[in-house]
Amino acid sequence: MFPFKTSLHLNRASSQPLYLQLSKQIIQLIKENRLQPGVKLPGSRVLSELLEVHRKTIVACYEELLLQGWVESIPKKGTFIHKDLPELQQVNFKNETKENVTLNAGFSFYRKDFLANTPKQVSQGFITVNDGISDGRLTPINEIARIYRRFTSRKDAYKHLSYGSVYGNEKLRIELANYLNNTRGLQLSKENVLITRGSQNGIYIASELLLKPSDVIIVGNTNYIAADLTFKNQNAKILRVSVDENGLNTKEIEQLCKKNVIKAVYVTSHHHHPTTVTLSAERRIHLLNLAQQYQFAIIEDDYDYDFNYNHSPILPLASHDVNRNVIYIGSVCKTVAPVFRVGYLIASKEFVDEAAGYRRIVDRQGDALLELTFAEFIKSGDLDRHIKKVMKIYKVRRDLMCALLTKHLSEYFSFEIPKGGMAIWLKLHAAYSWGKVAELALKEHLVIGDWFRYDPQNTSHNAIRLGFASYNEEEIRELVIKLTNAMKAYVMEKSS
Repeated sequence: MFPFKTSLHLNRASSQPLYLQLSKQIIQLIKENRLQPGVKLPGSRVLSELLEVHRKTIVACYEELLLQGWVESIPKKGTFIHKDLPELQQVNFKNETKENVTLNAGFSFYRKDFLANTPKQVSQGFITVNDGISDGRLTPINEIARIYRRFTSRKDAYKHLSYGSVYGNEKLRIELANYLNNTRGLQLSKENVLITRGSQNGIYIASELLLKPSDVIIVGNTNYIAADLTFKNQNAKILRVSVDENGLNTKEIEQLCKKNVIKAVYVTSHHHHPTTVTLSAERRIHLLNLAQQYQFAIIEDDYDYDFNYNHSPILPLASHDVNRNVIYIGSVCKTVAPVFRVGYLIASKEFVDEAAGYRRIVDRQGDALLELTFAEFIKSGDLDRHIKKVMKIYKVRRDLMCALLTKHLSEYFSFEIPKGGMAIWLKLHAAYSWGKVAELALKEHLVIGDWFRYDPQNTSHNAIRLGFASYNEEEIRELVIKLTNAMKAYVMEKSS
């Protein structure tokens, strides 16, 4: 009998709910191989008596573990550690220290056609479909401005107006390390943190250090387009694997590893971009084991970790990374507002040092006063309060958008209600074309834009990301009405 009573410890003074404390400790026991695949967990009544908590606490804990894929429930038998979880391998470490185009500019320069996709300006009165961004109207601008003014009014404010560290503001690095340790299960110090100007800046720096021409990187057959462009900019060889309801297909990654030297795998593990699915627990561990076995880097872009509506956030790959294979990238841009270009790159000290050296020649440093402001914004709890506030609002908007799509457009579209994030993966039935939908929607003052960017490989999935977070309830209703009118016009054209 496993000693659950002495192995699980609850801190009743903590702000973290007891069921989450329990689930995280059980996950850690699984990672340490103390609870092995197939082991049966005690019944909820038995464990509640052992730990002296309410039975509902144990039920909630088991539900959380089930949602994350760590356990499986077998009717009339009980709850078991998932039998398909592979053992997380560990390793001991030793200290080791284009085309030339002449244009009407008075000179010639190199142009990359794949980067020449300039967004079109939209006239006032149009609604533009986005792929999931925050609502700037909910930004706590007064709180941020108040902190900023407090710093700039100090007598020593001038000290922050000169050149600073290429690593970013030290206070922000310390606060981010503490915050990520507490919220994402990481084990960081400031030496593992490089402040960037958003996630995209982190992806670019990582790719510069990892990829030379013809180096191989693996991504999903649907993928974040900006990441694709970044790797293409490096002249890397991009190999793709399928993406299903459990995320990237790691068995396909394993097969590619046997035939190629892989430098990196790019993954949006929490909510795959663009399809919104979550990488399963089994595949997370499999990917980490493959990274250790074949010695490639995992670029984990955790772009919307904070937005979960059905359960607490699933811890990132980086929280299970015992072999230092993961480069963890995120930002506060998505959470607060895209205008605040404050992000982070998390990795081993050696990689962060090299990334900081490279940053010196492409960006030098960020906005020290803004970084100092966000250090205080995080430390004071304002960031957590903002997340809790907008989470409730975004959930209402998600539910409304999904309900209206189901009511008015189910004969044209299909979708799964997203468990988190700020967008819906909306599939148009095969009888219709997004090109024609976009054309007719424009007549309704609804701009769908570059719908084709979601299928650069021509897989014919016929889907786009439909954001919901940035629209209020009135705007959501108006958007759905416009889209409904466009589809009715489409049907009339087809029948005429």
